[in-house]
Amino acid sequence: MEATRRGFVRVLGSGAAIAAAGGLLSGCWDMPDSAVEGWEGPTADLRDPRVRALAFAILAPNSHNKQAWSVDLSRADEIALHVDRTRLLPETDPFSRQIMIGQGTFLELLAMAAAAQGYRAETSLFPDGVFAADAVDARPVARVRLVRDDGVVRDPLFEQALRRRTNREPFEATPLSPEHGAGLARAVTGGSVRFGIASGAPDVARLRRIGEAAWDAEIMTPRALKESIDVTRIGAAEIGRHRDGISVTGFMPWFGKAVGLVTPASMIEPDSMGFRIGLEMGRTHARTAAAFAWLVTLGNDRVQQVEVGRAYLRLHLQATALGVAFHPMSQALQEYAEVQAAQRDLYQALRIPAGETVQMLVRLGYAEVPDPSPRRPLQTFLRA
Repeated sequence: MEATRRGFVRVLGSGAAIAAAGGLLSGCWDMPDSAVEGWEGPTADLRDPRVRALAFAILAPNSHNKQAWSVDLSRADEIALHVDRTRLLPETDPFSRQIMIGQGTFLELLAMAAAAQGYRAETSLFPDGVFAADAVDARPVARVRLVRDDGVVRDPLFEQALRRRTNREPFEATPLSPEHGAGLARAVTGGSVRFGIASGAPDVARLRRIGEAAWDAEIMTPRALKESIDVTRIGAAEIGRHRDGISVTGFMPWFGKAVGLVTPASMIEPDSMGFRIGLEMGRTHARTAAAFAWLVTLGNDRVQQVEVGRAYLRLHLQATALGVAFHPMSQALQEYAEVQAAQRDLYQALRIPAGETVQMLVRLGYAEVPDPSPRRPLQTFLRA
């Protein structure tokens, strides 16, 4: 590792590297405008209320930013939502539980966007039957019918839809305020999803240690790590080409990739700079959490997973409204063998009764607002 670091420093110090970092290449390591244009909201030419609502729905949070949504508009006034099965995560999400939560976030934001236009979203989940517990198939997750309704109420949380961000930066060393903790709790009320939060120092310290252990387990499991690396996009060109996955901006990562020191192959090698950077990044995420929140269901069926997604979207929008930085830490919740020890510790720390499932775990705190995550063009989600 030390030799690799010295080589990187030598290249950075060369005249060629300094010239490459100059004005001619300015912006090569930034977030490209084309990748985040969807965060400006739908354009005026989108007249179909379904399509206008979808322009917001594709901004919903989702695992690894895979955007595993496919939409059929062939029936008038209806939206059929399917899972895009080319965008699954078989290693870190082998039963597609997190993918199903992402379907729920999509449906909740879709309903909010429809209401903002004066339409009621009548949603039928799994109209052709519920998926098996260990697979997803071609049947729709939901059919949503938009019905004009002058009495429909615009959800106040919808005002945060274009401002919502997943914050992967280190958080400030500031405790979560009690008022913000109470405000987050108000976002998840009723229904089948239970909310929990830990902000006291002893509980947070314990959850930080569990978060670190779970991150270490994932990054030291080559097949799981490779799945994340395969969707990591470094620099403007790569981000703009894919407009999905985990975006990495900044000069150092971009230049490391440009000179061959940060590559997909090297990032899996434990002695490489890329691997060490990734390992420390996840540990820093856990260590800087000011508080943790979680969502729990009694059981773990497909309907519950979708309902968790709907609650999660509301929770995230509420955090945005309060100015609370929000970042999911899903490693300890995943269903492969290497993370099971961390998962047992988490369930014990949260005092989760037998039969209940922790569906989402989030670190909370305060930090500067980051760039939005890229989104693919709206038309790529629409079936022919």
